[in-house]
Amino acid sequence: MKYLVWGLVVLLVVLHQDLWNWDNDQLVFGFLPVTLAYHAGISVAASIVWFLATKFAWPGDLEGVTETASETDHPEAVS
Repeated sequence: MKYLVWGLVVLLVVLHQDLWNWDNDQLVFGFLPVTLAYHAGISVAASIVWFLATKFAWPGDLEGVTETASETDHPEAVS
């Protein structure tokens, strides 16, 4: 699943370069330029991919690292 998330990130990077829409003057819903609607869709897709990344690709061995590091760096600060 981690590789799927990385693939989706790369796909979003490629799709973010929307050179084909710059000359398009159509409106979506009668008021929204198609380029702005496209970027709104990319933003929603990016938030979904980020959710998937934190759910499935986040390293599990990082849990508790900050507590351990703070205890060894500043033992007097730990009660």
